[in-house]
Amino acid sequence: MKQLSYLYLLGIIILSGSCKDGSTASQTTSPTANSTLIDQDDIHRIEPPNWWVGFENKHLQLLVHHENIGAYTPSVTYPGVSIEKVSKGNNSHNYLFIDLLISESASAGTFNIRFKNDNGEELIDVYELKSRLKPAEDYRGFDSSDAIYLITPDRFANANPDNDTPVAIEGQEALLEQTIDRTNNYARHGGDIEGITNHLDYIQDLGFTTVWPQPMLINDMEEGSYHGYAITDLYKIDPRFGTLKEYQNLSTTLKDRNMKLIMDQVANHCGLEHWWMKDLPFNDWINLQNNYEKHIDNWDWKVTINSNHRRTSNQDIYASQVDKDGNSQGWFVATMPDLNQRNPFMAKYIIQNSIWWIETAQLDGIRQDTYPYPDKDFMSDWAGAIMTEYPNFNIVGEEWSYNPLLIGYWQEGANNRDGYDSNLKSTMDFAMQAKVVEALNEKESWDTGLTKIYEGLANDFHYANPKSIMVFEGNHDMSRIFTQLKGDVTNTKMAVATYAMMPRILQMYYGTEILMDDFDKPGDHGLIRTDYPGGWDGDTVNAFTGEGLSNQQKEMQSFISKLLNYRKTSKAIHDGNTVHFAPFMGTYFLFRTLGDETVVLILNKNEEPITIDLKRYAEIGLDGKTLRNVFSGDNFIWNDAIELTAKGPILLTTKTN
Repeated sequence: MKQLSYLYLLGIIILSGSCKDGSTASQTTSPTANSTLIDQDDIHRIEPPNWWVGFENKHLQLLVHHENIGAYTPSVTYPGVSIEKVSKGNNSHNYLFIDLLISESASAGTFNIRFKNDNGEELIDVYELKSRLKPAEDYRGFDSSDAIYLITPDRFANANPDNDTPVAIEGQEALLEQTIDRTNNYARHGGDIEGITNHLDYIQDLGFTTVWPQPMLINDMEEGSYHGYAITDLYKIDPRFGTLKEYQNLSTTLKDRNMKLIMDQVANHCGLEHWWMKDLPFNDWINLQNNYEKHIDNWDWKVTINSNHRRTSNQDIYASQVDKDGNSQGWFVATMPDLNQRNPFMAKYIIQNSIWWIETAQLDGIRQDTYPYPDKDFMSDWAGAIMTEYPNFNIVGEEWSYNPLLIGYWQEGANNRDGYDSNLKSTMDFAMQAKVVEALNEKESWDTGLTKIYEGLANDFHYANPKSIMVFEGNHDMSRIFTQLKGDVTNTKMAVATYAMMPRILQMYYGTEILMDDFDKPGDHGLIRTDYPGGWDGDTVNAFTGEGLSNQQKEMQSFISKLLNYRKTSKAIHDGNTVHFAPFMGTYFLFRTLGDETVVLILNKNEEPITIDLKRYAEIGLDGKTLRNVFSGDNFIWNDAIELTAKGPILLTTKTN
């Protein structure tokens, strides 16, 4: 783990006397355990809203937002807790940033933070330090044994129609987007947390071990807020999805099933309606802030301020500074302000927010959105801070690139020319996703078709740890795999089986198991994220029960279930040695072996029956052994040849029961 930079330095040096902004830090001396707690809540907002004792990093920075709070001086009297430094925002008098030292002697409990101004006026807020529910090493992240089910929560299942249009939130008259309209692919449809929890039997029976919902924090935007990536409060569950208690219950229920929960987080940007956007604490809190100030009165965002999306500038040794800044500082879209992680207060805010959610929701992993867009040194610090606290945790970063060189750059342990260490265990394998699709769509020749899989997997020599990379058949931002494969069911089965057999973490998008598609408008995000049939009362088709599904859809469900439930128990797939052979006569053989378990994936693109000489694969050592067909249940003795009678995937295992 590389040395963390400015983030920890911010809290390591204990300052006394005047702060850099001219304010005076209030030092706590001789704290007493008998101080009287005044149960008062005068302050509008303190974030994080609570914290825990027992972290490796003993420093906590509180963001305090309240009218004219900059004119107040805070003090704390609690054993083991002291104020190191107090800082003010330079763009608003309504902020204080309080750096606390929480020593090893500090115990869980509540205490008052008192704020006094020069007129003797006092404000009081109660703050809580909690005990951690389990040791840091017990937070064990997702890995190559897992199959992850990605869900768009608004489109999966609506268990509680009462939360579809909540009337008020924290003094607001109503949320900005109130309309539920299932005929509009870009409106809210009503899916919620309870809808996911209620269908965990279904997800588990399919063979999935982990659930990854798209962000479920509040997106209080005027429109198009259903997807979750325009967050307007980083500490609040969107009430249209449910409550914090329901989110915690989802996590607990998953753990009761020996399953895991991944939280989708966004460090790069927030929603334009985020509460701080009308009262920014610093003049560099967001990127291109001067542009924002010019238009704040009328919210006119016609000026081009978007990212140039030149993500290769992170690695390009020839990249100009203007291109680097254009990628990391431009706004992702006009409704998503770009957060400036070079501001040390913003940086610490994001890190603490991630840790707060890990503890609060007992998370098993984080998926970090748009990984190459924020400041890359900050992203190393962010991941490093989390992995320091949770050494067995896991984080996957989204690098949408078809170039393995770029994908590998972001993985911890990469031998990068510039010395960059991301501290990130996992990144997303867009390259391999595309190669499988190309292989199955193309006609076979020496350099097309199945050779794309063979040569794609050969790129694993570049990765520091291939089995920690996340491969996937599809996600919420690309056409459904069934659409990409032109409606060919057999090719879709071959694709899914290939992803599942690779030395990778596996992720699938909800609905792949019933051949959901976006044929009407390929690539349309609203259609890709369509409602899951059976998730709403009155649905004529119910994929959870099978009612109304076609035979093809039911067959696909069965195929996925057999594949993933075998994968769930296969040590060879999780951790085994990988050997594959160059495509031969329209077939591709991939072997995974660990101990006495060998798993064989055969992809056959031939429309007519064909016999394959098995002597070519003699080095695997299967001659004379009995293998079971995972899909049909039939046994096969590995001798001289195998007859392939139909196009499609075959999965054989030496585990015959």
